[in-house]
This record gives sequence, C-alpha cells and structure tokens, in this order.
Amino acid sequence: MIIDNLNTMPLNNIIRLSVSEAARMFGVSQRTIRRAITEQAVTYVVVQGRYKINFESLLKWSQDTTTVRNKRDKTGLGQYVVQWRIKNKLFSPNPKVLEGEEGSMGATGATVTRG
Repeated sequence: MIIDNLNTMPLNNIIRLSVSEAARMFGVSQRTIRRAITEQAVTYVVVQGRYKINFESLLKWSQDTTTVRNKRDKTGLGQYVVQWRIKNKLFSPNPKVLEGEEGSMGATGATVTRG
C-alpha cells in the first residue's frame, strides 16, 4: 500500500533538481539558475557531469532575490502557494488578524495585551 510506504520514508530526503527543472519550477531562465550556481548562491552537486541543485537552497535564494521572487510567484511554483502572498504590504502579519489574540505581537513588535 502506498500510504504505508510514505510513513516509513525518512524525513531527511534531499530533493535535487536539474538546471532545467529548477528554471521551470521557479519561472526563470536556465541562464539565471546557472548564474546563481556561478555566484554560489545555491548549493549543488555534480552527478555525471550535470548540476543537481538542492531544492531548499533554491527556495531560500528565490526568497532573497526580489526579481526571482516576483517571477516565482507569477509564473513559477509560487502561483500555487497561497501562503506566500502577502495581502497587506504595509503590515506583516496583518494587524486585523492579530486583533482579539491575547498577548500577541503588535505591528511595532511589542507585546500587546488586551483587557
């Protein structure tokens, strides 16, 4: 049964993508991915003469680079992940979400107590 196999899989599996897979997944060109490799912005291994890039480092790189983040969110993987979209650009998290939560952090970073 497939579900049983998923439960026994180790959680520390490293996901590695080729340059073309990474480019398609993040909505950028292969040249952009190769530039990130040259700048050592992502971690990778070479398998049979081809780059295999660590998915986690690709994700961190895409979050740190504004242009790549925008492309990722519009044409890449980010268009399917709702949690990555910030609706209120002035405040993160949205202060309206925090209203009513006892002892939550306010927009200034101070602890807010309601009462």
